[in-house]
Amino acid sequence: MRILHTMLRVGDLEKSIAFYTDVLGMKMLRRKDYPEGKFTLAFVGYQDEANGAVLELTHNWDVKKYDLGTGYGHIAIEVDNAYDACEEVRKRGGKITREAGPMKHGATVIAFVEDPDGYKIELIQKKVV
Repeated sequence: MRILHTMLRVGDLEKSIAFYTDVLGMKMLRRKDYPEGKFTLAFVGYQDEANGAVLELTHNWDVKKYDLGTGYGHIAIEVDNAYDACEEVRKRGGKITREAGPMKHGATVIAFVEDPDGYKIELIQKKVV
């Protein structure tokens, strides 16, 4: 078994695709409209679906905004350098919600960014071994 994808419901599909591709550097893998169901699925990721887990962005045409609730945590992405990644996200118009720095109770360097729907993405700096 392996994880195939994580699904996020998004209010503005084009804005979300732009964030994940232009700001976070993912690739658009596939997209399909389902007119009968009034929704669109878009899959984005850093590698193709055969080689790694991806994100499924689900846009229900009649919904503009979702309540994230208290159950959602975050998506984690490994980066070479969290400080540089924050600077690049900022340059590309992304929102940093926690600047890069060591964890409160540890040494791992992390940062948090937020997508257009308010979903949190944690940037975790790759450990040097």
